[in-house]
Amino acid sequence: MASKLTQSNRAGWLFALPGFGLIAAFIILPFFFAFWLSLTNQRLISPNPTEFVGLQNYSALMSLAVITLEPERDDAGAVLRDEDGAIEYPRVRSITRSDDYPQYRGMQEWFRWQSGDTARVLVASDVVFWKALTNTLLFVLVVAPVQAACALGLALLINQRLRGINVFRALYFMPVVVSIVVVSLLWRFIYDGEDGLLNSVLGFLTFGWFEGHDWLGDPDTALGSIMAMSIWQAVGFHMVIWLAGLQTISPTLYEAAAIEGSSKWQTFRYVTWPGLRNTAVLILIVITMQSFALFAQIDVMTNGGPLDSTQTMVFQAVERGYGRQDISGGSTISVVLFLLVLTISLIQRYLTRERT
Repeated sequence: MASKLTQSNRAGWLFALPGFGLIAAFIILPFFFAFWLSLTNQRLISPNPTEFVGLQNYSALMSLAVITLEPERDDAGAVLRDEDGAIEYPRVRSITRSDDYPQYRGMQEWFRWQSGDTARVLVASDVVFWKALTNTLLFVLVVAPVQAACALGLALLINQRLRGINVFRALYFMPVVVSIVVVSLLWRFIYDGEDGLLNSVLGFLTFGWFEGHDWLGDPDTALGSIMAMSIWQAVGFHMVIWLAGLQTISPTLYEAAAIEGSSKWQTFRYVTWPGLRNTAVLILIVITMQSFALFAQIDVMTNGGPLDSTQTMVFQAVERGYGRQDISGGSTISVVLFLLVLTISLIQRYLTRERT
């Protein structure tokens, strides 16, 4: 018995060896190499020798601080105001460039909020990185649940034995097989601020009341526009996964629910959804990983603009590593992104674990 078990294990490890080898070659080793580069000042092309700088890159990337600003006052102690009536405060640059405040040296203002007459300013050593991190997390928080819900709705619609249902399945899945670069170019034309299809349709539906909008040129709508396009493009892929999960549920369960007089909502809640639990976990993890890898849409449609409103972690890593030839900076962002994704994956795994 032991001999057979040992031989079986040996055969299993031999079959798994190519997979482990690929994982080690393309994931594990590159991560440790990137981590090593993040501890140096390595540049893509530089005559200077590479030096070890420790955690300096991480400090320069992630440092945050809050500066409290008191209103400027005249000789009588009255608060000074500008022509619009807004309170005047000292310039943040006078603090971040002053030798009297070395802890704020080189930082830039990210945003500010006001409490009474006092203003508090959040400054960062790398504002663009924090914008990229915020945009990436916002993209994940919006796209993951919306895309999963839309894909589930489509799967429920096409999980029927009707004539011609395969045509709808193909139509819903078609955007997935089209290159994301091609899809991004098409949607850039749709979002065009002058002759875009979206503006034309909205103008027609509102009888000319809607005058048009530059969807990708407005910082308030650029990221949301990319979210909508990304949801549309990949929803078919997750629809297929949901559909596979639906077809594993035993028809006898639905027959029993019908006999008991369950409504459609009760059938979905007590039969369909419990049967899709493992599928839901898979889809949640897949969508999350894909959302963190957002790059092509940004590169084609906005190039990170306008005003850094569509910067993402992956785009920043590529931009710094190859655009600015700052390999150590790009590697630092890659390591931070890896640890962030790993943490979220472990949290998801813990929350969706089997409970006994």
